Amino acid sequence: MSKFAGMTMNERLYIAGIADKFDAAVRRKDKTVLMELLAQIEIPAGQSQETIDLIFANPAKYGYED
Repeated sequence: MSKFAGMTMNERLYIAGIADKFDAAVRRKDKTVLMELLAQIEIPAGQSQETIDLIFANPAKYGYED
């Protein structure tokens, strides 16, 4: 069983110690780094791309200011 089982994406990012890296990559709009970070926390590629697209479409909704 995965150590991330039953956790939200934010919980996974925090537990993995990469939440700050994720936030910085969002602010830079660095899709490559975001995909790599999400892979580290066992988010499937398709779901990762969808998540990134949602965040970039409405950053304020996810706590990121434009």
